[in-house]
Amino acid sequence: MDIDLWWLLPIPAVFFGLGWVAARIDIRHLLTESRALPLSYFRGLNFLLNEQPDKAIESFIEVVKVDPQTVELHFALGNLFRRQGEHERAIRMHQNLLDRPDLPADRRTMATYELAQDFLRAGMLDRAEALFGRLEGTSYESQAHAHLISIYEQEKDWEKAIAATERIAAGTGAPAFREIAQYYCELAQGALLRSDIPAARIRIEQALAVHRGCVRATLVAGEAAMQEGRPAEALAAWQRIESQQPAYLALVADRVADACRRLGDAPRAIRLLKAWHRESPSLDILNALFALVLETEGAEAAAALVKDELARNPTLTGLDRLLEAQIRAAPPERRHDLELVRGLVAQHIKRLGMYRCDGCGFRARQYYWRCPGCQKWETYPPRRTEAPEGFQ
Repeated sequence: MDIDLWWLLPIPAVFFGLGWVAARIDIRHLLTESRALPLSYFRGLNFLLNEQPDKAIESFIEVVKVDPQTVELHFALGNLFRRQGEHERAIRMHQNLLDRPDLPADRRTMATYELAQDFLRAGMLDRAEALFGRLEGTSYESQAHAHLISIYEQEKDWEKAIAATERIAAGTGAPAFREIAQYYCELAQGALLRSDIPAARIRIEQALAVHRGCVRATLVAGEAAMQEGRPAEALAAWQRIESQQPAYLALVADRVADACRRLGDAPRAIRLLKAWHRESPSLDILNALFALVLETEGAEAAAALVKDELARNPTLTGLDRLLEAQIRAAPPERRHDLELVRGLVAQHIKRLGMYRCDGCGFRARQYYWRCPGCQKWETYPPRRTEAPEGFQ
C-alpha cells in the first residue's frame, strides 16, 4: 500500500513557528520585567561587577525605598552589609524581613539563618545561638549546627560542643571522633586547673574511649599523675605516646626530663631522649637532652652531643646550644667573644623555630591543639621548624 508523505512536510515548519512564538513571549516578558526595575538596580549591579560594593549598596538602598516588596534584594543588601562589616545595618535589614507578616515560610527560615549569621559576626553569641537553635529540623539544620559548634568553642562550652558534634556525626555519618576527644581533653585540663584530679581522669577516659589514639589525652594523663606527685606513673603514661604517634614525643621531652629528675634518675631520661631523638629528631627533644647532659655530665659532654647532632642535622638551635656549652667551658678571656656570636645567633632564632599550621600556614611559638588561624583541630605538626616564613 502506497503512503503519501507529502503531508508530513509542514510539520517542522509548525514546530519552528511555535518555538518562535514562545521565544517572543519570553523576550517580551523579560523586557516588561526589566522596564519595571528602577535604573538604580542596574547601577548597583554595575558597581558590584566593578568591585565597588559601597556604591552598589547606595544604589540598592534606592531600589528598596522605591519598592519595599523586593524581598530578594533585601537579602542581597543584608549580605552586602555583613560582608562590609556593617553588622548593625545587616541586622536591621534581616530583622525587617522577619517582621513582615506576609513573608513565606521558606523565606522566613532563610531570614532567620541570615540574621543569626549577622549576630554571630557582630559578636552577639547568645542571640546567634538562640536563632541557630530555632533552625532545628529545617533545611538549614546542618549549617546551623556547624555555627553552633563554633559558638560553643568560642564560649568554651565543651559539653554543648560534644552534643552538637555528636548530632552532626549521627546525621551525616562523617567521623568526628578527633574533635569530640579534643573537647573531652579541654574538660580534663579545666579539671586539672581546679585541682580536681578525679574529674580530670574521668574526662581522660572518655577521650580515650572515643579515640584510643588521642595523644593529648595520654599527655594530660601524665600531667594529672605529676600533679598528684606520682612521676613514675606520669613517665609511664608519656612513654605510651611511642605506640600512638612517636612524632608527638617532642611535646613531652621536657616533662619526661622533669619526671626523671624527681625520681633521681637522670640517666634514664638521657637514654630515653637519645632513643627518641634517633627515631624522631626534633628541636625540643634536643633541647631537653642537652639540658640534662649539661647538668649531669658537664659542658664537654654537652658540646660533644651537639657537635654530633650538627654533623647530622645542622640547625641554628644546635649551634646556639654548642655555643652555650663552649661558653661554660671556655676561659674567661674567650667568653666575651663567644657570647657576642651567641647573641647574633639568638636574634635569628627568635624569628625561627616555630610551629606552622598545615591548614592555613599560621605560625606560632607555642604549640596549639586548635589553630588560632583556621580554628581547626590537630593541624599543627608537633615538630618545630627553622624554615623562614614563606618557605615551603
